[in-house]
Amino acid sequence: MSALGVTRRRRVVDRVMVGTTYVAAAVATLPLIMILVYLAKQGASAVSWDFFTNMPKPVGEAGGGMANAIVGTLIIVGLGALFAIPTGIMSGVYLSEYAGTRLSSAARFAADTLNGVPSIVIGMFIYTIAVLPVKQFSALAGGLALGVMMIPIIARTTEELLLLVPGSMREGALALGASRAQATFSVVLPAALPGILTGVVLALARIAGETAPLLFTSFNNRFFNTTLTQPTASLTVTVFTYAISPYEDWHRQAWAGALVLVALVLTCSLLARLATRRLERMHARS
Repeated sequence: MSALGVTRRRRVVDRVMVGTTYVAAAVATLPLIMILVYLAKQGASAVSWDFFTNMPKPVGEAGGGMANAIVGTLIIVGLGALFAIPTGIMSGVYLSEYAGTRLSSAARFAADTLNGVPSIVIGMFIYTIAVLPVKQFSALAGGLALGVMMIPIIARTTEELLLLVPGSMREGALALGASRAQATFSVVLPAALPGILTGVVLALARIAGETAPLLFTSFNNRFFNTTLTQPTASLTVTVFTYAISPYEDWHRQAWAGALVLVALVLTCSLLARLATRRLERMHARS
């Protein structure tokens, strides 16, 4: 084959492969676009100020909102973050600082395994240790279940990002007389903080849409509740309850709740994206 023929063949192959990647990217993006459009079509009409501020109406009565579920979701997710963020970050620091030890290998394997455990299994486990002993569903139990799901994501993200920090920064701190702990927490950890925050935000997005573990832990509540030891409403469980009900108005509100949930997850994803870009700019400047 002549040199000209080889060149043409390579150009054809290159165009075919580039076109294939475009098609694959479009196929990967299409389901998300379809979900967003369908949710907006079904739920936008039910999203109003009353939806965010009013309590649910009695069973079978039209109207009302999900104010209690929105506040309950914030409480439960906040409790999960309060439990998981410090634990996950400290675990990630240990995994990166003592990467070659047996305990770090076991902890890394446990985090990867826990990350793949179905959420309903985690919910059943927390139900056994935090609900049955006190015979009471609660926001604390729900937060604990979501926190357990967050820990492996944050720990592994923290580990990977700490390993990406240039070793010269640690060596410089040690050369100036800092201890290992001082070098880690005053130099290395701040350098990786934007990326760690990205992992935290993604973990929050991961747990915000969970339903199964909350069915076993915080359960639900049709009334406004801020007591952490009582059953607490959440958007996911409320949407599930409304979706399987026989009432048309509840179906309409279920779509609205699903739209709010997706908007929350999308917001978390966008914040994570912005944090990632900031981290990339910081690395480029350094």
